[in-house]
Amino acid sequence: MTPSTLDPAVAARLKRDADGLVCAVVQDHASRDVLMVGWMDDEALRRTLTSGRVTFWSRSRGEYWRKGDTSGNVQWVRRVRIDCDGDALLVEVEQVGAACHTGARACFDAGGDLPAVVGGTA
Repeated sequence: MTPSTLDPAVAARLKRDADGLVCAVVQDHASRDVLMVGWMDDEALRRTLTSGRVTFWSRSRGEYWRKGDTSGNVQWVRRVRIDCDGDALLVEVEQVGAACHTGARACFDAGGDLPAVVGGTA
């Protein structure tokens, strides 16, 4: 990971995991559909906030990746919000093409539903 020049006021609000990462939930700005989840360190968040394109930290590859650079499926940032605990981000985007690496519009479209007890307890 790269040292960051993220605004110190923003950095102070983040609660990172043991690897220095914060969960970033990506949502379609217009439809409100949840598209995917990624991970950001301070530098990925700084790049996201300043470039207008979503940047993540790839835990598997150990490098930064900007959504759409290889696939063309770009995420244009419309708004970034932080949750009340500071341990998650909501990144609202204009999605161009598929958000999921499988080619599905959203990662949650490709994963399917899990069985659950609705309206009661198990």
